[in-house]
Amino acid sequence: MDVRISPSLMCCDLMRIGDEVRTLGAIADEYHFDILDWHYCKNLSLAPCFIAGVRPLTDKPLEAHLYVDNVDDALVGLCLDSGATMVTVDPQVAGEDAWRFAEMCHGRGAGFGLFLNPATPLADAEPLLEVVDRLLMLTVEPGFPGQEFQRPVLGKIEAAARLRDRLGLAFDIEADGCCNERWYRALRDAGVGTFVLGGSGLFGKDADTARAVEICRENLERELA
Repeated sequence: MDVRISPSLMCCDLMRIGDEVRTLGAIADEYHFDILDWHYCKNLSLAPCFIAGVRPLTDKPLEAHLYVDNVDDALVGLCLDSGATMVTVDPQVAGEDAWRFAEMCHGRGAGFGLFLNPATPLADAEPLLEVVDRLLMLTVEPGFPGQEFQRPVLGKIEAAARLRDRLGLAFDIEADGCCNERWYRALRDAGVGTFVLGGSGLFGKDADTARAVEICRENLERELA
Protein backbone atom coordinates (compact mmCIF):
# COMPACT_ATOMS: atom_id res chain seq x y z
CA MET A 1 0.00 0.00 0.00
CA ASP A 2 1.13 3.53 -0.70
CA VAL A 3 -0.42 4.95 2.50
CA ARG A 4 0.47 4.63 6.16
CA ILE A 5 -2.07 3.26 8.66
CA SER A 6 -2.47 4.75 12.13
CA PRO A 7 -5.11 3.12 14.37
CA SER A 8 -6.80 5.59 16.71
CA LEU A 9 -6.37 4.07 20.15
CA MET A 10 -9.24 6.07 21.67
CA CYS A 11 -11.44 3.61 19.77
CA CYS A 12 -9.83 0.42 21.05
CA ASP A 13 -10.73 -1.62 24.13
CA LEU A 14 -8.70 0.30 26.69
CA MET A 15 -9.13 -2.47 29.28
CA ARG A 16 -7.15 -4.72 26.93
CA ILE A 17 -4.82 -2.14 25.41
CA GLY A 18 -1.78 -4.43 25.47
CA ASP A 19 -3.56 -7.15 23.51
CA GLU A 20 -5.10 -4.55 21.21
CA VAL A 21 -1.77 -2.96 20.32
CA ARG A 22 -0.22 -6.34 19.60
CA THR A 23 -3.15 -7.32 17.37
CA LEU A 24 -3.22 -3.98 15.58
CA GLY A 25 0.48 -4.34 14.86
CA ALA A 26 -0.45 -6.51 11.89
CA ILE A 27 -1.74 -3.44 10.05
CA ALA A 28 -0.38 -0.42 11.93
CA ASP A 29 2.51 1.69 10.69
CA GLU A 30 2.08 3.92 13.74
CA TYR A 31 -0.45 4.64 16.52
CA HIS A 32 -2.60 7.71 17.10
CA PHE A 33 -3.43 9.12 20.56
CA ASP A 34 -6.24 11.68 20.81
CA ILE A 35 -5.68 13.73 23.96
CA LEU A 36 -8.87 15.68 24.76
CA ASP A 37 -9.34 18.04 27.70
CA TRP A 38 -13.15 18.68 27.73
CA HIS A 39 -12.49 22.35 26.94
CA TYR A 40 -11.31 22.19 23.34
CA CYS A 41 -14.30 19.95 22.61
CA LYS A 42 -16.75 18.27 24.94
CA ASN A 43 -15.07 14.93 25.38
CA LEU A 44 -12.30 13.45 27.50
CA SER A 45 -9.88 10.93 26.05
CA LEU A 46 -6.45 9.51 26.81
CA ALA A 47 -3.47 11.35 28.27
CA PRO A 48 0.32 11.19 27.98
CA CYS A 49 0.33 8.32 30.50
CA PHE A 50 -1.36 6.15 27.87
CA ILE A 51 1.49 6.91 25.49
CA ALA A 52 3.95 5.91 28.19
CA GLY A 53 2.02 2.67 28.73
CA VAL A 54 2.05 1.74 25.05
CA ARG A 55 5.66 2.74 24.38
CA PRO A 56 7.18 -0.50 25.75
CA LEU A 57 4.76 -2.56 23.66
CA THR A 58 5.88 -1.38 20.22
CA ASP A 59 8.75 0.29 18.42
CA LYS A 60 6.39 1.97 15.95
CA PRO A 61 5.86 5.75 15.91
CA LEU A 62 3.32 7.26 18.33
CA GLU A 63 1.47 10.49 17.58
CA ALA A 64 0.12 12.76 20.33
CA HIS A 65 -2.78 14.69 18.83
CA LEU A 66 -3.48 17.52 21.27
CA TYR A 67 -7.14 18.53 21.31
CA VAL A 68 -6.50 20.94 24.17
CA ASP A 69 -7.10 24.65 24.53
CA ASN A 70 -3.87 25.42 26.39
CA VAL A 71 -0.84 23.87 24.72
CA ASP A 72 2.36 24.77 26.57
CA ASP A 73 5.96 23.64 26.87
CA ALA A 74 5.14 21.37 29.81
CA LEU A 75 2.49 19.39 27.91
CA VAL A 76 4.57 19.06 24.75
CA GLY A 77 7.54 17.99 26.87
CA LEU A 78 5.44 15.45 28.79
CA CYS A 79 4.25 13.89 25.53
CA LEU A 80 7.84 13.60 24.35
CA ASP A 81 8.98 12.20 27.69
CA SER A 82 6.17 9.63 27.46
CA GLY A 83 7.43 8.37 24.11
CA ALA A 84 5.58 10.37 21.47
CA THR A 85 7.46 10.59 18.19
CA MET A 86 5.05 13.16 16.69
CA VAL A 87 3.09 15.97 18.35
CA THR A 88 0.29 17.72 16.45
CA VAL A 89 -1.31 20.96 17.63
CA ASP A 90 -3.96 23.44 16.48
CA PRO A 91 -2.22 26.51 15.00
CA GLN A 92 -4.99 28.76 16.34
CA VAL A 93 -4.32 27.51 19.88
CA ALA A 94 -0.53 27.36 19.64
CA GLY A 95 -0.19 30.77 17.98
CA GLU A 96 3.35 32.13 17.88
CA ASP A 97 4.44 29.43 20.35
CA ALA A 98 4.16 26.86 17.55
CA TRP A 99 7.66 27.77 16.37
CA ARG A 100 9.06 26.92 19.79
CA PHE A 101 7.08 23.67 19.97
CA ALA A 102 8.54 22.68 16.60
CA GLU A 103 12.06 23.36 17.90
CA MET A 104 11.34 21.33 21.04
CA CYS A 105 10.14 18.33 19.04
CA HIS A 106 12.93 18.47 16.50
CA GLY A 107 15.52 18.91 19.24
CA ARG A 108 14.29 15.67 20.79
CA GLY A 109 14.31 13.78 17.49
CA ALA A 110 10.50 13.86 17.16
CA GLY A 111 8.23 15.23 14.47
CA PHE A 112 5.97 18.26 14.75
CA GLY A 113 2.65 18.79 13.03
CA LEU A 114 -0.37 21.03 12.78
CA PHE A 115 -3.98 19.95 12.52
CA LEU A 116 -6.84 21.78 10.87
CA ASN A 117 -10.49 21.32 11.76
CA PRO A 118 -12.96 21.20 8.85
CA ALA A 119 -13.75 24.92 9.10
CA THR A 120 -10.15 26.06 9.70
CA PRO A 121 -8.60 27.54 6.55
CA LEU A 122 -5.34 26.25 5.14
CA ALA A 123 -3.99 29.79 5.43
CA ASP A 124 -3.76 29.34 9.21
CA ALA A 125 -1.04 26.73 8.71
CA GLU A 126 0.85 28.36 5.85
CA PRO A 127 3.30 30.46 7.93
CA LEU A 128 4.56 27.27 9.61
CA LEU A 129 4.66 24.79 6.75
CA GLU A 130 8.43 24.99 6.41
CA VAL A 131 8.88 23.61 9.94
CA VAL A 132 6.11 20.98 10.05
CA ASP A 133 6.55 17.30 9.37
CA ARG A 134 2.83 16.59 9.16
CA LEU A 135 -0.37 18.43 8.31
CA LEU A 136 -3.32 16.60 9.84
CA MET A 137 -6.69 17.28 8.22
CA LEU A 138 -9.79 16.64 10.29
CA THR A 139 -12.62 15.46 8.01
CA VAL A 140 -15.18 15.60 10.85
CA GLU A 141 -15.68 17.94 13.78
CA PRO A 142 -13.24 17.11 16.59
CA GLY A 143 -14.02 14.97 19.58
CA PHE A 144 -16.36 12.15 18.61
CA PRO A 145 -16.34 9.18 16.23
CA GLY A 146 -19.27 8.24 14.03
CA GLN A 147 -19.78 11.57 12.25
CA GLU A 148 -20.41 12.19 8.57
CA PHE A 149 -17.43 12.90 6.29
CA GLN A 150 -17.12 16.60 5.39
CA ARG A 151 -16.58 16.46 1.63
CA PRO A 152 -15.25 20.05 1.27
CA VAL A 153 -12.13 18.98 3.20
CA LEU A 154 -11.04 17.07 0.08
CA GLY A 155 -10.51 20.39 -1.68
CA LYS A 156 -8.41 21.67 1.22
CA ILE A 157 -6.29 18.53 1.10
CA GLU A 158 -5.73 18.99 -2.63
CA ALA A 159 -4.77 22.63 -2.05
CA ALA A 160 -2.31 21.60 0.67
CA ALA A 161 -0.71 19.03 -1.63
CA ARG A 162 -0.34 21.60 -4.41
CA LEU A 163 1.17 24.12 -2.01
CA ARG A 164 3.59 21.51 -0.69
CA ASP A 165 4.76 20.75 -4.22
CA ARG A 166 5.03 24.41 -5.18
CA LEU A 167 7.15 25.21 -2.10
CA GLY A 168 9.29 22.10 -2.51
CA LEU A 169 8.37 20.77 0.93
CA ALA A 170 7.92 17.19 2.10
CA PHE A 171 5.44 17.22 5.00
CA ASP A 172 3.07 14.29 5.29
CA ILE A 173 -0.68 14.90 4.92
CA GLU A 174 -2.77 12.85 7.32
CA ALA A 175 -6.56 12.44 7.38
CA ASP A 176 -8.54 11.79 10.56
CA GLY A 177 -12.27 11.17 10.75
CA CYS A 178 -14.53 8.80 8.81
CA CYS A 179 -11.56 7.23 7.02
CA ASN A 180 -13.12 4.10 5.55
CA GLU A 181 -13.58 2.20 2.31
CA ARG A 182 -16.00 4.81 0.96
CA TRP A 183 -13.31 7.50 1.10
CA TYR A 184 -9.92 5.75 0.93
CA ARG A 185 -9.35 6.31 -2.76
CA ALA A 186 -10.55 9.92 -2.82
CA LEU A 187 -8.36 10.78 0.17
CA ARG A 188 -5.30 9.06 -1.27
CA ASP A 189 -5.80 10.69 -4.66
CA ALA A 190 -6.20 14.12 -3.02
CA GLY A 191 -2.77 13.77 -1.43
CA VAL A 192 -3.21 11.96 1.90
CA GLY A 193 -0.28 9.79 2.95
CA THR A 194 -1.51 8.60 6.36
CA PHE A 195 -4.97 7.37 7.39
CA VAL A 196 -6.07 7.57 11.02
CA LEU A 197 -8.47 4.64 11.34
CA GLY A 198 -11.15 4.65 14.02
CA GLY A 199 -14.58 3.11 14.30
CA SER A 200 -15.84 3.28 10.73
CA GLY A 201 -12.66 2.09 9.04
CA LEU A 202 -11.35 -0.42 11.57
CA PHE A 203 -12.73 -1.02 15.04
CA GLY A 204 -16.38 -1.11 14.02
CA LYS A 205 -15.82 -3.84 11.44
CA ASP A 206 -16.01 -6.67 13.98
CA ALA A 207 -16.10 -7.09 17.76
CA ASP A 208 -13.02 -9.28 17.39
CA THR A 209 -10.14 -6.88 16.71
CA ALA A 210 -8.14 -9.50 14.81
CA ARG A 211 -11.07 -10.04 12.43
CA ALA A 212 -11.62 -6.27 12.17
CA VAL A 213 -7.98 -5.91 11.13
CA GLU A 214 -8.43 -8.47 8.37
CA ILE A 215 -11.59 -6.80 7.05
CA CYS A 216 -9.85 -3.44 7.12
CA ARG A 217 -6.85 -4.82 5.25
CA GLU A 218 -9.09 -6.34 2.59
CA ASN A 219 -10.92 -3.03 2.13
CA LEU A 220 -7.69 -1.07 1.85
CA GLU A 221 -6.18 -3.46 -0.67
CA ARG A 222 -9.32 -3.46 -2.78
CA GLU A 223 -9.86 0.31 -2.79
CA LEU A 224 -6.22 1.30 -3.23
CA ALA A 225 -5.16 -1.30 -5.77
